[in-house]
Amino acid sequence: MNPKVQSILSYIGILWLIAYFGGKSQRNDFSTYHLKQGLGLLLFSFLFGVIMNLVAILSASIAGILAYVGVVFFIVMVIGIINAANDVKKPLPLVGELFDKQFPFLDKEQRSN
Repeated sequence: MNPKVQSILSYIGILWLIAYFGGKSQRNDFSTYHLKQGLGLLLFSFLFGVIMNLVAILSASIAGILAYVGVVFFIVMVIGIINAANDVKKPLPLVGELFDKQFPFLDKEQRSN
């Protein structure tokens, strides 16, 4: 799997695992960058979903408002896919810079290949 395909798949939820395991032999700096951004977005959106479910238990009106934030995660995911498809290393809006220095295990694997 070439680095561009890895980069695009890294933003699509469970397909992150396919990009991670299926592309180890051809991973480069570009695909590692997008794997970090995609994993960060996946974890951030999962955590947000858990918090939203807890809030829904407490107050349905607040949960209704927060449901629209899910659309924001989708938009950020699409922006990441567009960046990857255009060979651009650009952090995701709002949360991308949080993930630049995270997930060092991806850097180590890229150096060893």
